[in-house]
Amino acid sequence: MTISSLDLDAKLGLYRSQVELRQFEKRAYDLFLENYVKGTSHLSLGQEAIAAGFAAAMREDDYTFATYRGHAHTLARGVPMTGVLAELMGRTNGLMAGKGGSMHLTSVEHGVMGSYAIIGAHLPIACGAAWSAQYRGSGQVAVCFFGDGTTNIGAFHEALNFAAIWKLPVVFVCENNLWMEYTRTSEITAVEHPAADRASAYGLESIIVDGNDVDAVFEVAKKAIDRARAGEGPSMIEAKTYRQAGHSRADPGKYRPDEEVAEWLAKDPIPMYHARLLAEGATEAQLSEIDRAVAAMVDLATEEAKAGETPGADLLMKDVWADGGSAWRN
Repeated sequence: MTISSLDLDAKLGLYRSQVELRQFEKRAYDLFLENYVKGTSHLSLGQEAIAAGFAAAMREDDYTFATYRGHAHTLARGVPMTGVLAELMGRTNGLMAGKGGSMHLTSVEHGVMGSYAIIGAHLPIACGAAWSAQYRGSGQVAVCFFGDGTTNIGAFHEALNFAAIWKLPVVFVCENNLWMEYTRTSEITAVEHPAADRASAYGLESIIVDGNDVDAVFEVAKKAIDRARAGEGPSMIEAKTYRQAGHSRADPGKYRPDEEVAEWLAKDPIPMYHARLLAEGATEAQLSEIDRAVAAMVDLATEEAKAGETPGADLLMKDVWADGGSAWRN
């Protein structure tokens, strides 16, 4: 399946996915300001095309590994909004009963194998999942997302070397949004393209894609995933994008030049795709209906999440020990 074989209905699905991710993140931000969401969290505003494009290219039983900026990747794999919003609020109807929060979203039934707060920690784990799939002959592929800052972490290089040596069915995806928290990546990285320029050291092709173009992302994702599934080994993809907000919601992002922010806002993936779909035969009414339906879905998820209870002491020891409790230890 190539990008040209995607019909208009499939592309409308990609549009809807991006709109869902955008509206969810905006609502999460509003709830944070209203003190419903405790602690901080990291939004994917501006980076939706990567999560939407890859999720569309993945098989239902493939694995997703994400960073702490993982809301979009979790939702794109089909995890219900209510469970994610409730998790952000620390409610019992959350994805992990409110015990994981924003940075540790996990839903094994949807192939979402965790969001990881420790930089680079999940790359070797993704290799482990890929190794398991290879050993079992299941045909599953692990797709591992990380930021540009991760490319300067030792685990990045160890995971790539291991994956290349064993020809593991894993696709590494660097979401290069140009900034490592509060530091410009180019100022402390020896190469221009932090992921793609290092791929050759492990015998991998240098692949760079416009991370704000969901069609382009889908195309490169499908090729890499099919290659991994066919036993041809790992791929390294660098998706160029930009976070429209600060590193986290405690960060106003004022360290970034105004002209740079304006330049990337003009490359917003959703208005760009909206215009493309109109040019390819979609109607404004179709796209407006998607926007309306998603807004209603977000409103419903918000109310359902708010209705959840706050975890009590009975959940304190749940999921801590393999047998489900601590009573026998005391």
